[in-house]
Amino acid sequence: MNKKTNCLSDLRRRILTQDLEPGAYLDEVQLAEEYGMSRPPLRETLRQLAGEDYIVLHQNRGAQVAPMTHKTLRNFFVAAPMIYAAVSRLAAENAKPSQIMRLKDTQTLFRKAIRDGDAAERALMNERFHAIIGEMADNEYLTPSLRRLLIDHTRIGMTFYNPANRALADQRTEAADQHDRFIELIEMGDADGAAALAIAHWELSRAEIERFVSPTPMQFELGTPPVRQREKGTS
Repeated sequence: MNKKTNCLSDLRRRILTQDLEPGAYLDEVQLAEEYGMSRPPLRETLRQLAGEDYIVLHQNRGAQVAPMTHKTLRNFFVAAPMIYAAVSRLAAENAKPSQIMRLKDTQTLFRKAIRDGDAAERALMNERFHAIIGEMADNEYLTPSLRRLLIDHTRIGMTFYNPANRALADQRTEAADQHDRFIELIEMGDADGAAALAIAHWELSRAEIERFVSPTPMQFELGTPPVRQREKGTS
């Protein structure tokens, strides 16, 4: 793997796992040193990442990791079930045997990450699993939307994929089982079933994502203000 390819792959991973936080600006000098590259190939890499929606390029300000604003998160909730359902339906109609094999291999790695308690690898393998389904769909209009959706879904997911959160153990098991079902339905060519499963799969994580977007406000014990004693003789 050459330096440019390694840089591209590693920056994708760091953005998806929030090692590089949403909205952060990237230091080109530091990145060039870190990856042992000169500035021109680094800038080519950054332009490719911008084309893939991982970063935003600002004139005179440089490269910024794609932010997650209230607007983008609101639109995320509106678009997610529609895009996932449409992509899954088309995947069941168009999947090639070689793509199904890649999906099965990714599912093996996904389950391994769950067993190992590796939150970052679980998030990355989940992203890869759904990206392959997107490749199966083979739709030039849906593919860019799915890619953008998966970037934010993966970044948000890093907050609740933590294996230390025992309350989500059942959810992790069910998510993995649903991945197996995706493979079965796509292999069978069941477009309606794949689309319905996509909605169910989205609903499985929606509540946790909503908690990330709108966390429960902190509760403070406020002292009760003293009640002024009534003057004697007043009603």
